[in-house]
Formats: sequence, C-alpha cells, structure tokens
Amino acid sequence: QVQLSESGGGAVQAGGSLRLSCAASGRIFSINSMGWFRQATGGQRELVAVSSSGGSTNYADSVKGRFTISRDNAENTVYLQMNSLKPEDTAVYYCNGNIKYSRYLSGRDYWGQGTQVTVSS
Repeated sequence: QVQLSESGGGAVQAGGSLRLSCAASGRIFSINSMGWFRQATGGQRELVAVSSSGGSTNYADSVKGRFTISRDNAENTVYLQMNSLKPEDTAVYYCNGNIKYSRYLSGRDYWGQGTQVTVSS
C-alpha cells in the first residue's frame, strides 16, 4: 500500500558529496517520520538521520556536521545531503518512513530497496 523509492547513490572519492532522495507513494494518510539508515558489509543497520513530522531532526554522531536531512512534505519526499564523505560512509543506504495509511491505525515502518554509496580513498 505504501512504497518508498530511493535514488541518488553512487561512487565518489573521499571529500566528495552525494544527495539521496526518497519519495513515498501509495495510500498515505500522514507521515510521522522519514529518515535514513545504512548498513555496511558485515555490519548492522544503523540510524543515519531522521526527520519527524514536527520538524525535529536527529543525526548519528558520525555524520553530524557533514550530512543534512530535509523533507518536502508536499511531495512526501526526504533528502539526505552528504558532504565531506569518508570511506567509512560506504554502505547501502535505506530510506525509512513511519507512515499511517489510515486515520484509524498507528503508523508502521516502511523501507526502501536500498541504494549503494561507495566512497573511495
């Protein structure tokens, strides 16, 4: 009923920038939060950044000052601007949305398919 579509991953050298986008579509009543997680090879999925419906944001310590999350509420889209990329940022990045498709139900988590980000030294 709800789909998250990501774009913007790729390969970049250390110090470079990338911008990820994620659009939510389908039956959406409201969006509680949207954010980004990442999972490196052999590692666990970890929070990168999240934006709540009230406008507050939260970042992993490892990306503070380098990454910026933003939302276009009218388009149900979330962005992640990644600057000063480091090799340790290499991972598959997943979009996450906590979305209500009915006013009568609680929000549930939806995930995108993931997009690869590779940073070379």
